[in-house]
Amino acid sequence: MTEIAVDRAESHPAVPPVRPRPPLRRRMLRFVARHRRTLGRLTLVLPALGVAGVDFALRGSRLLQLPGRYFFSYVVSLVESGVLWGVLLCVAAARRGVPRWIAATVFVLFATLSVGIQIYFHGQYSVYLNLQATLFGTSVTESVFGQVSADAANFLGSLLPVMAGGIALVWLGRKLVRPRRRLRQVTLALALPATVAVFFIPCSYASMQGSTPDVIYFHAIGGLVKQLSHGLDKASVRPGLRHPPELPPLHPTPARARNVLFVLTESVRADAACSSPVPECPGTPFTNRAVPERLGFEQVRANSTTTAIELAVLWAGVEPTDGREALHAAPVLFDFAAAAGIPSAYWTSHHMLFANSRLWVRDLPVRFHCGATHLDPQANIDLGAYDELLTARVKEELPQLGEPFVAVVQFGNTHVPYRADPSDAPFQPSLESKAPDDNDAYHNFYRNAVHFQDKTVADLVSFVRAAPFGPRTVILYTSDHGEQFREHEQLGHTQSLFDVEMRVPTWIDAPAGTLTDEERRVLASRRAEPIYHSDLAPTMLDWLGLWDAPEIAPYRAKMPGKSLVRPDPPERGAGPILHVSNCSGVWGCALENWGVVQGFRKLIAREWDADWGCYDVSEDPSEKASLPLERCADLLAEANRFYGGPPGQL
Repeated sequence: MTEIAVDRAESHPAVPPVRPRPPLRRRMLRFVARHRRTLGRLTLVLPALGVAGVDFALRGSRLLQLPGRYFFSYVVSLVESGVLWGVLLCVAAARRGVPRWIAATVFVLFATLSVGIQIYFHGQYSVYLNLQATLFGTSVTESVFGQVSADAANFLGSLLPVMAGGIALVWLGRKLVRPRRRLRQVTLALALPATVAVFFIPCSYASMQGSTPDVIYFHAIGGLVKQLSHGLDKASVRPGLRHPPELPPLHPTPARARNVLFVLTESVRADAACSSPVPECPGTPFTNRAVPERLGFEQVRANSTTTAIELAVLWAGVEPTDGREALHAAPVLFDFAAAAGIPSAYWTSHHMLFANSRLWVRDLPVRFHCGATHLDPQANIDLGAYDELLTARVKEELPQLGEPFVAVVQFGNTHVPYRADPSDAPFQPSLESKAPDDNDAYHNFYRNAVHFQDKTVADLVSFVRAAPFGPRTVILYTSDHGEQFREHEQLGHTQSLFDVEMRVPTWIDAPAGTLTDEERRVLASRRAEPIYHSDLAPTMLDWLGLWDAPEIAPYRAKMPGKSLVRPDPPERGAGPILHVSNCSGVWGCALENWGVVQGFRKLIAREWDADWGCYDVSEDPSEKASLPLERCADLLAEANRFYGGPPGQL
């Protein structure tokens, strides 16, 4: 029995006990210990890789289409980015010494600003903040800070994750990098030169923006510092003091005795209001009821999408591309009225300190004039004074103007940040957040602002119609431009010339007897015709009986528009080719965009567009697909002659 037991034991040797696996944390520590040098090197390049990753997430399709030279510039900028972040992180990873804390602070601060701000800016405009935009922002600094503070949650939502990532990278660097003495000395010597140099190294920051977002940001700040050191010339981006010629006495011969009241609103796009009377109008129900007999025009477009530029177009009838001197010298509606002895007034709720707008209107020959601070000394620079305060002021002073008169009332509370009434907000859900995920709700907030403003516009119209002068007053209503809500990757206005920014509501209300039968017939026939803002000054001058005055012939020759109350001559055809632009002698553009239009056809481009875009808005109202350039051959020839090409190719 004993032998058998022994044999069995020898045939089944004892199995050694299984050693338990080390805990995950211990295994990770061993892995790090074995590969610390490789992991340290990888950590130093992580910041640049992270920047490139963010960039690709925001505009990957554009990066894949970069032409060869821009691809090369992008690679160079990525190397520049890698050197800066690697050097700072290496110094910050040292085990001791004051420099590591300085480098860590600079690393986190620079990352937060250069990447976080670019994420926020791209979310608004689908392009990165560059030198042009930074220089432009110096002329509207208070407005910039006001709009950012109004969107503080979204702004911080762009910055704080980047800040957290920067702090995490510093922590990781101190765990893994552990630079040796030689490397510490080299990176410490390079830290200051690299930090300074990144602000002044040239990069591809305009047109295709063939650089990483952080490099574009640093270049913008460095360029701003350089400009400030030489004395920044802000005149090129601000309206200046007008110097119109002294007009000879004019002798009006209107077809009918009438007053002209021009009601101008702000940033209201065509689909936010009802130009023509309709049974139900959710956007502007109050004017829809107050002006039931108005003549609506469904295809009216601005010649630019910038308020300051449009005032020159609307009041002087000129093109936005006329030079700075020409725009400041062009007589406006009020100048013509003064030469004819017609009393005039200009009331606005806009803030006249916005980009020095006060200079443009300071010497208008008007009997009554007010701006936002006249109505409320504490008015917000973007929103202006409350529009109902403006209506109250007009109600008080308009009866004192005397007939016949011409008056302009300019409302402003539909400008960013928009003013809505939470107790009467039919468009829901409604949010003030500009975050891309909240775009529809933010659009609703804007629509509620239009709805709220419509109450005071209707109040003004009702007052005029009930006044003794009401039966003799023609009212013209339009908006200076529209507003975009990412239909073409952008938010707001002035950055493009798509119809969401150009097409605006427009109507005319003329009591019986204020128009001749022919004038009314011609106006009614234009309901669906393409009309541009450059047509409105000739129309108002015609109503005042000044359009045919021989004394204004030199100025009339510079106006490409037509009087809307006169039939078009047969030779007019589709009308003139008009230049449209947001880069003007009275308003510099942060992001270049321009083009030409004729009727329903448009040829336009932004600075990051690869080429011109040809559109026919009668066929494609949303401008989703660019047509072959052959469809715009005549526009293309004129655009290349006048501008030299699209912004992205100059």
